[in-house]
Amino acid sequence: MKPALPYLFAASMLFTCAVPVTAQDTAQPALAPATVAPERIILNLTEDTAHEMAISWRSAPGLVGKVEFAVATAGPDFAKSPMVVAAVTDDATYAVQENPAFSAAYHSAVLRDLQPETVYAYRVGDGTNWSEWFQFRTGSETLKPFSFIYLGDMQNNVLSEASRTLRMAFRMGGEAAFVIHAGDLINRHNSDREWGEWFAAGGFHYAQTPQMPTPGNHEYGKDEVAAAGSSVTGQWRRQFTLPENGPAGLEDGAETYWHTDYQGLRLISIDSPQLDRNDEARAETLAWLEGLLVDNPNRWTVIFLHFPLFSSEPDRDNPKIRAALKPLIDKYGVDLVLQGHDHGYARGSIDANGPADDGEGATYVVSVAGPKMYEVGKLDWAHRSASRTQSFQLIDVNGDELVYRSFTANGDTLDAVTLHKP
Repeated sequence: MKPALPYLFAASMLFTCAVPVTAQDTAQPALAPATVAPERIILNLTEDTAHEMAISWRSAPGLVGKVEFAVATAGPDFAKSPMVVAAVTDDATYAVQENPAFSAAYHSAVLRDLQPETVYAYRVGDGTNWSEWFQFRTGSETLKPFSFIYLGDMQNNVLSEASRTLRMAFRMGGEAAFVIHAGDLINRHNSDREWGEWFAAGGFHYAQTPQMPTPGNHEYGKDEVAAAGSSVTGQWRRQFTLPENGPAGLEDGAETYWHTDYQGLRLISIDSPQLDRNDEARAETLAWLEGLLVDNPNRWTVIFLHFPLFSSEPDRDNPKIRAALKPLIDKYGVDLVLQGHDHGYARGSIDANGPADDGEGATYVVSVAGPKMYEVGKLDWAHRSASRTQSFQLIDVNGDELVYRSFTANGDTLDAVTLHKP
């Protein structure tokens, strides 16, 4: 399913916000090898959310990958005769920040022809070494209420400090159908330790609730060959199995631009570092996006990306992103634009003429889940803003009503708005 991936640039620094190596970095113990036990197990939605589910994980090099799955039952009988699917395995040796010759087997599989609205149990392994059994539920073929979680940058101190935001989100929104991450999941794109922290922060939740990320600038590293001058970390397509339905012919945007539909909502990932830096592909990318907005049978439309169209930090701006996307957002009535990057909180509505009342024009949000904080300025477009606040968002979709709620990392209500669509 997934071809072998190119060599990851070993000593590349972040394209922006480069982080110097400190004595603490160099004093860390040797990187632990991948294990024979399956690890970093994660679900991703495909384009067909009612009949498919994608599963990714890694193991020690040289091992094959298999998925056993069955319709879940109230008792243990489901495990007697499960179906088996062979995974596609990328048995890779490549450079991560901590080890120039790191080896692991990366496995991915898509379960197909599933029944809608059905709980499935599954486990992954090599035929001898197995994970525990996990469960997930497929989506509906029709419009039905659901909720999802939106998180801004986790990025720094992911396990020690950002994890509490993520875990409170799961505690308060445990029935969420999926989670979206608005980029900068980690700080150093090729640090295997940081990716390990990100997976440890979510733990078994990632294996039972699909995670749907879009890349930020910290998932990118310098690449003089790439049209954008940078390329997404090799960890991205190894660790996630995201929809492969981005702009045709844009190889650099595979699994970074994508879309899926879920029970009346169209969710679109925009790779903002690519959109900002790859001038050659911008027109093609916008044509792809306009096609999704023109031919859209869903009631609600959500775009999410890393670089905000309207920043919460007074000294940051993304004019190329805004000039490219806002005309389409206004023209086709996009409902929510969910963003990261600015390490603050802001939420407001903006139409073709400027700041607007709630429900008039698209609702724009900037949010941060991790502990890194920037100043939040005086914003003429924001109806609610907050500085030095880690937050998560629960979004409930129910027919002609969409309820957006934001909470602080300790579970207090930060913000709320209800949108209606006849």
